[in-house]
Amino acid sequence: MQAVILAAGKGTRMQPLTYDIPKAMLLVKEKPILEYTINFLPEIVDEVIIVINHLGDQIQKYFGDEFNGRKIKYVVQEKLNGTGGAVHTCKDLLKGKFMVVMGDDLYYKEDLKDLLNYELAILAFEVEDSTRFGVLKTDESGHLIEIIEKPQLKEKALISTNAFVLNEKFFDYDLVPISETEFGLPQTLAKMAQDYPVKILQALQWLPVGYPEDIKKAEEVIDKFI
Repeated sequence: MQAVILAAGKGTRMQPLTYDIPKAMLLVKEKPILEYTINFLPEIVDEVIIVINHLGDQIQKYFGDEFNGRKIKYVVQEKLNGTGGAVHTCKDLLKGKFMVVMGDDLYYKEDLKDLLNYELAILAFEVEDSTRFGVLKTDESGHLIEIIEKPQLKEKALISTNAFVLNEKFFDYDLVPISETEFGLPQTLAKMAQDYPVKILQALQWLPVGYPEDIKKAEEVIDKFI
């Protein structure tokens, strides 16, 4: 099975740490975040496609063509046009069902394994303040109905961790723009949910590493993920 890891971003919120190193290669207890991401993938994943851009040669040099028994391929996202655009750069390499995760987030291996029980799915996480996120609205069966972007009311809600299970039918849908230059993967999947059931699975653990202070947080909790 294949997994796509998105690691092309410039990591502007992580600057100055990312001036000379890709965000996904920042160290947590002497290992790149991306190494943890690859190791947290379910055992069934035997091929990893890493989407690169900013200083991507460092990623290629570190992981090579094979890492810990998994075949590694690289796709350059020439135009940084969002998560939807990133997945589309891999279209010609993908077959059947595949997983998509972020290269700079910490995921719990059991959560990702459970996600594969579904044909289409989003790994979600409950937050206390949903005003900075896209909120996932579900039906009684736990399937996606819609995504509400940055709701005004501060309340507990499920948000996307940007870990997904998709299949080739995803490429039949036009990408949904989320700004003048970017296309959103979850927003496109919400369109797809009108035709196919998309399961929302709540994660037990998840930590996005988006700001310099998150490195310290990651080092404090990484043992809970391993």
